[in-house]
Amino acid sequence: MTRIIITGANGMLGCDLQAVFAGRDVTAFSRADLDITDRDSVIDAVAGHDVVINAAAYTNVDDAETNEEAALATNALGAENLAVAAALSGARLVQISTDYVFDGTANEPYDEDTNLRPVSAYGRTKAEGERRTRAAHPDGSYIVRTAWLYGAHGPNFARTMLRLAETHASVSVVTDQVGQPTWSMDLAGQILRLVDSAAPAGIYHGTNSGQASWFDFARAVFETAGLDPERVGPTDSAAFVRPAPRPAYSVLGHNGWARAGLAPMRPWRDALEEAAATGAFG
Repeated sequence: MTRIIITGANGMLGCDLQAVFAGRDVTAFSRADLDITDRDSVIDAVAGHDVVINAAAYTNVDDAETNEEAALATNALGAENLAVAAALSGARLVQISTDYVFDGTANEPYDEDTNLRPVSAYGRTKAEGERRTRAAHPDGSYIVRTAWLYGAHGPNFARTMLRLAETHASVSVVTDQVGQPTWSMDLAGQILRLVDSAAPAGIYHGTNSGQASWFDFARAVFETAGLDPERVGPTDSAAFVRPAPRPAYSVLGHNGWARAGLAPMRPWRDALEEAAATGAFG
């Protein structure tokens, strides 16, 4: 039986990964269980395993602007350590990455081989994690980039919108940032299919299909919850100045799945409806 390690086990994606891999031989590590910045500990933990899924990350985008060294330790050194350990053990590694490795200035979906141009500290550290992963384990690593994740296990945009709906007659949401709302359970399922396939090492974009602005996403969340979407009003990014720049365009192309003989993830509206129906928003 394939032996699998999941890091970042207490996070949104980590919890869903444990659910979809239920019944398999899985060892799940939280941050307290395994410090991925400690190479010796990582090598010991990975020994004897066949697949490593790294869902551990420093994901506080704004905080990373002033703590880039700490973000680099987890997002780059940690990824490298897992890649080295996987290579030593002959294991495959799934490294979770992000749309923030791109600058957000495109007007068509980013292909998997588009040159990286991060514009934030978080993006830089994740891009460096990709580089180190591929350098350490080029023939056995899958880089899976995702974006706009929401799910049952942790704070996210959809939950925030529904919480605001309880106390505000209306909410204002930006129309000038476009991406792909992605249900973490769908991503976990796609990673399961990837691990079970004969897909070659390389880069894959793990996002639900289609695209939406945050405004579109908010209105869909309201609709799905049986609320009046007209309570969501449009605004732009100038109204929400944050320490870290946000990509204006974060739509990722899905050609990698086709090349590997796998279907891309389903449309984001379909995923949202099932997420709501299964209680993902509480």
